[in-house]
Amino acid sequence: MPTGSEDAFTGVKPVEERHRFDEAALEGWLRANLDGFEGPLSVSQFKGGQSNPTYRLDTPARAYVLRRKPFGPLLPSAHAVDREFTVISGLHRAGFPVARPYALCTDPEVIGAIFYVMSAVEGRVFWDGALPDSSPAERRALYQAEIATLAQLHQLDPAAIGLGDYGKPGNYFSRQVDRWTRQYRASETDPIPAMNRLMDWLPETTPVQSRVSVVHGDYRLDNIMMHPSEPRVAAVLDWELSTLGDPLADFSYLLMNWVMPADGRSGLAGIDLPALGIPTLGEAVAQYCRLTDRDGLPELDWFFSYNLFRLAAILQGIAGRVRDGTASSAQAIQMASRAPLLAEAAWSFAIKAGAEA
Repeated sequence: MPTGSEDAFTGVKPVEERHRFDEAALEGWLRANLDGFEGPLSVSQFKGGQSNPTYRLDTPARAYVLRRKPFGPLLPSAHAVDREFTVISGLHRAGFPVARPYALCTDPEVIGAIFYVMSAVEGRVFWDGALPDSSPAERRALYQAEIATLAQLHQLDPAAIGLGDYGKPGNYFSRQVDRWTRQYRASETDPIPAMNRLMDWLPETTPVQSRVSVVHGDYRLDNIMMHPSEPRVAAVLDWELSTLGDPLADFSYLLMNWVMPADGRSGLAGIDLPALGIPTLGEAVAQYCRLTDRDGLPELDWFFSYNLFRLAAILQGIAGRVRDGTASSAQAIQMASRAPLLAEAAWSFAIKAGAEA
């Protein structure tokens, strides 16, 4: 059973008043648009997540998951649940582990926002990267499954699975730095000097892109549903930030776990990885490179700086939604307060990568 802070993110709860919608209207839409749907319908809300409110839909025969855009004003390009539906549809057809997509509703009049419905995948979500309840052998197998699944995603040909136009052409990192700069400025509350320095330095130093793949955009342990009893991935969750881009963005984001302090969440720095059975950073890199036919990776400091900058911008977006009254969980204010610390950490990696202090 989840304990402590994990309990705040695990499982479901009654639908919050501010996230309620017309359940009868939803049930009518489901009857008309989902083959085999039969009520009565019971709706609950997942606890985790800061982005698109997510609900569990239970019926006597089966369970579904619904993700919708938040109600209220939103930043441009944010919360594109229609894009989520597109990407999981292509990946599901290719045999990649995602939930089965059932239907997309682009009419906001039905429940107040556009939404999509997919299968409810049963399994385990791990919130503590140290995996305290697992054996060393299982920890190793779970991390290897996480890395292998990301490598599988990056080896898929986007055009061959119907996703050839899922992203824009051009250098992915340049586009992303520009995107998160704009979103940060749109959400800015109190100035963060390190973010200003990063917004000047990152565009001038972006690496050359050599490969294009589907990138998840937020690939980490708690966005993965593991099989109920086996160390393998049952489904990768939360595709809101996915696009076509540089696969090293995804992999270097995953590697951030190895340099972030162990804090009961995804961070692993400071703990005895070999004793726990968890691959070291070098072992993780070696496995990924082997599975994606790479000789090695470039210096990672720039990538770590970029990823922390991006995280700071995302958390600042949450701060903006707190300001606007549209943040979707009780943990939003606490998360938003971490943006300045992440920006400072990003600048420290930028200095390691050659930026002038």
